[in-house]
Amino acid sequence: MSAQRPLQQLTKRATTSQCLHLPQKVHHKPRIWQPQKRQMATVVPPVTQNSAGSKGPTAMVFMNMGGPATTDEVGGFLSRLFADGDLIPLGALQGYLGPLISRRRTPKIKKQYASIGGGSPIRKWSEYQAAEMCKILDQTNPDTAPHKPYVAFRYANPLTEEMYNRLLEDGFGKGRGGRAVAFSQYPQYSCSTTGSSLNELWKWRQRLESPTRNPNLTANEAEGSILWSVIDRWPTHPGLVEAFVENITKVLETYPEDIRDKVVILYSAHSLPMSVVNRGDPYPAEVAATVWAVQQRLGRKNPYRLVWQSQVGPSAWLGAQTSDTVKNYVQQGQKDLVLVPIAFTSDHIETLFEIDQEVIHEANELGADGRVRRAESLNGSPTFINALANLAKTHLDAGEICSRQMGLRCPGCKNEKCLAQKQFFMNQGKQDTNAAMTL
Repeated sequence: MSAQRPLQQLTKRATTSQCLHLPQKVHHKPRIWQPQKRQMATVVPPVTQNSAGSKGPTAMVFMNMGGPATTDEVGGFLSRLFADGDLIPLGALQGYLGPLISRRRTPKIKKQYASIGGGSPIRKWSEYQAAEMCKILDQTNPDTAPHKPYVAFRYANPLTEEMYNRLLEDGFGKGRGGRAVAFSQYPQYSCSTTGSSLNELWKWRQRLESPTRNPNLTANEAEGSILWSVIDRWPTHPGLVEAFVENITKVLETYPEDIRDKVVILYSAHSLPMSVVNRGDPYPAEVAATVWAVQQRLGRKNPYRLVWQSQVGPSAWLGAQTSDTVKNYVQQGQKDLVLVPIAFTSDHIETLFEIDQEVIHEANELGADGRVRRAESLNGSPTFINALANLAKTHLDAGEICSRQMGLRCPGCKNEKCLAQKQFFMNQGKQDTNAAMTL
């Protein structure tokens, strides 16, 4: 096969992104966040704000993929996305193929964003969700107040670098200490999503706050750097489940009562390359856990399937694909289908264009007659925002650094950056090359 043919295939299909905490009987204790002596040793006053609690203020950093807010930002967004080997592994040709694919896809993706209003709404929703959550935390957790909302996107503005510099400008770090929580907005952990965002966060922490990478730091600034903890996954949190159930129930109620329990629910999540899955990535299992929890809460009344969307390139990806599944069911005569974006916490190109304008449109062309519908995304759901606040409150109250799972590498992982990142976050925000990697 010529080199041209697979390259054409690789650039052919994709949307932009292709572009109960239960007690466990374990022998290992959870990693617990504790104030460190280095904070008390500095002569520089700690970060202070009006009405700050005894342990506040606290930066709450929402991490997500992001999306271009305008069509002019599409090129840069795709360039960063296809350059990330954690998300789209292209091997030794990443540096060559990534820019080539992003340039070729930019005109088409610009049209897609134009069709959904000229840009992604993910920044609007992320900033809203973070701000509303912090308002609740200021009431429930006065000791760690004020809680300041930040957003750090992996591929779009505000990028992680911008967010980190804002933290420093706002009085965190630089000898003043302060606590920050990296709150992944991917409910289910994947090395391609949460892992990539944490790698990027660790990179900028090293560049800006590590004396080994930033020789301009004074000893006092290095000693009083930001203390980080991580909310790295929450696939079966009761509030998340309830938020999904509310939206699914609303759309099911649009079907006649006599067929409502026969409507097939298709839970759609972003797919992964099989090379990532076979490496041992926990994402498929955690998405399935979310689906099972939601089905249980719904009373297991409806038949369902878990399907995967947004495949890009000719290599094998996790299936069955959402678009193929809908098409096949409609052709079989099963036209009453509800699509649920189960791994997304707000609308963006995968829901507003890929599902609404491609998958459902194709179903109607095949004769679905409007019977294929989508549950609303979580967006501004009060139930969802309260779930975020409950997750954060539990994390702050417990003083945890991260989940037990975060310290466990994928069995096939050979990414040294991932190893160093885990060592850093597992060691209470201090770099320690001797930190244990499993719990």
